[in-house]
This record gives sequence, C-alpha cells and structure tokens, in this order.
Amino acid sequence: MFPVLFEFKGIQITSFGLMLGLSFLAAGYVTSLEMERKGHGRDVAWTLIMGALIGGIVGAKLYYSFLNWPHLIRDPLGTLFSRAGLVWYGGLIGGTAGVILLALREKLPIGQVADAAGVAIPIAYAVGRVGCFLVGDDYGRPTDSWVGLAFPKGSPPTTAGNLREGFGVSVPEAIPDWRVLEVHPTQLYEIGLSTLIFIFLWRIRRHSHRDGWLFMVWMVLAGFERFFIEFFRAKDDRFFGPLTLAQLISIGLIAAGAYGARALSRRRRAAAVG
Repeated sequence: MFPVLFEFKGIQITSFGLMLGLSFLAAGYVTSLEMERKGHGRDVAWTLIMGALIGGIVGAKLYYSFLNWPHLIRDPLGTLFSRAGLVWYGGLIGGTAGVILLALREKLPIGQVADAAGVAIPIAYAVGRVGCFLVGDDYGRPTDSWVGLAFPKGSPPTTAGNLREGFGVSVPEAIPDWRVLEVHPTQLYEIGLSTLIFIFLWRIRRHSHRDGWLFMVWMVLAGFERFFIEFFRAKDDRFFGPLTLAQLISIGLIAAGAYGARALSRRRRAAAVG
C-alpha cells in the first residue's frame, strides 16, 4: 500500500487523491471522444466533467454525512470538510445533477450526454478504485481464501478490533483486537468488473436504439456489480436486515435502468415503423 506518495511543504499528495484526479481525466477523455463522435466539440466534455467533479464531491459528502449523522452533529465542519467521505452513490447522484445542469445550460441533448457518460463512468470508477486499494480503504470482510489481503496501514487497518467495532463484522472473540486479518480485496474485484463493463459498453456504443439507452444499460450493469460486491464488503450500514443501503440503491438502479432501456428500445422501433 502507498497511501502517501510524497509530501511537499507540509502538503501530502495521496495515492487516492492522484487516482481520483486520474479518474476524472479518464472520464473526460472518453466523454470527449463520444461527444465528438456525436457531432459536438471535444471541449464541451470538459465542461461537463467540471459539473461532475463539483456535483460529485458535494453529493458524496452529503451522502456520507447522512450515513454518519452522529459525527455530523458533534463536529459538522470536521465531517463536511474532512478528506474522508467520498461515497460513490452520493457522488453519482451529485455528479449527475451537476452534469444535467451544465448540459441544459450548453443546450446539449441530454440523451447523448447520458450515453457518453454511460461509457465513461465505468472506466473512471475502475481508476478511482485503484486509489482505494492503494490507500487501503473500502475493503471486504475477513477471508481465509487465497485471495485474501491484509491492510496493516489501511484506512482503517484491517485489525480484528476495527472490523468488529468499526464495521460490525463478526470476528471470533478469541482473536485479539490488535491482530491484522486478511480480507476480501473488494477494490480489486470492482476494478476488474468495472473494466469489463467499460469494454462491453465501448463495443456496443454505436447502438441503434434511442439516445439514453446505453446509459440505462450501464445503470443495470453497475447496479448488479455493486449489489454483488456489497456481500463481501466490510460495512456498517446494514440498516435493512442483511442488505446495505448501497444494495437498496443498486436495486433501484437495476429496476430504473431495465425499464428505461426497454422503453427507449421500444420507442426506436415505433419510430422506425412510423
């Protein structure tokens, strides 16, 4: 793990911060290619990425604050402005709002923007998860399998005590709190799955359906990916029995995406018949 790459005049450059920046650059590059292919200038893609960046950070922090409202009440400024708390689904909601607002301002077709985003998001997500792996964050539950990895300097370290008390994971009481355990490297799982999603969507991006259909397909695939990964994650937000809040949102993504993809596919067929 390499949580801190280097320090310059007291300012730490973290691996997570670097990969987060690279994720937005990757998204911007893919979006620019798609927007150009659809007859728009490449520069407009970077305008949209700024909306995604600002809206994503705001949404992620608000989502994190909601999940950790006791900390928010005790220390509102510390919770809102700490480095922690860049939660994916909060970032997705906020980033989507930011992109829509800028797309409307630039008078861009929302469906075309959505399809470009549908291709760009999974590769950006994969790059961002590299940062999570390097900093030792968002890991999974303990495992004795060959895939297990330990994060002794993780955020937080994968000690038995942290897993028990911080994430509510069932760890045998005989294991002392200080012992570092191997866990599922769910960051690597997501890097692989998201890369596969990107490759698939890139191959079918010249689809014959109405604008917006590709984004709906991404919603379905992303929903299934996150719903699956959550079973392996060390989480403290299982408010709904065995399901996490992220899994409930994933179910909503799958349902909305499936409905939208079917509707947009039907509309294209109806237009062709007419």
